Amino acid sequence: MNTLSRWMRHLWLDAADSRRCLTRAGLRRLEEAVARSEARHLGELRLCVEGGLGVPDLWRGLEARERAVQLFSQLRVWDTAYNNGVLIYLLLADRRIEILADRGLHARTAPDFWTTLANRLSDTLHQGDFEAGLSLAIEEIGLLLHQHYPDDGRVHNPDELPNAVLVL
Repeated sequence: MNTLSRWMRHLWLDAADSRRCLTRAGLRRLEEAVARSEARHLGELRLCVEGGLGVPDLWRGLEARERAVQLFSQLRVWDTAYNNGVLIYLLLADRRIEILADRGLHARTAPDFWTTLANRLSDTLHQGDFEAGLSLAIEEIGLLLHQHYPDDGRVHNPDELPNAVLVL
């Protein structure tokens, strides 16, 4: 039954549901929050919100973590100058948030840092306040990036990834 209910949730939710959870104004505020954060450090943040997975992914039993890894690669979050890109991925149908950091930043954090952060954010997201949860993620990850990769003005700080939230 658990598998059937998961399929139903995924087939029911789509990009339109993602847009209902995050209004145009909310998406704009999140994009601005990413831009403000990236102005303080040399890292790159990418947000992705997906309503539900398609039939082929469900048939293969794809989980939120695996989908996040796919997107991390497809969106080239791994391909930043300092290897410090971070993907914040929200899968609405499974009510899961996954945070993936590239090797440069991942090596500078405690082994359970990302899981602990995702679990804390999950509480906010389960209450239905998606914008607040994602804003908190941007803030916390931005602080970490500023700690390890501050923009002190001595090196060029290109904007390597789009700041807009990708809604799937």
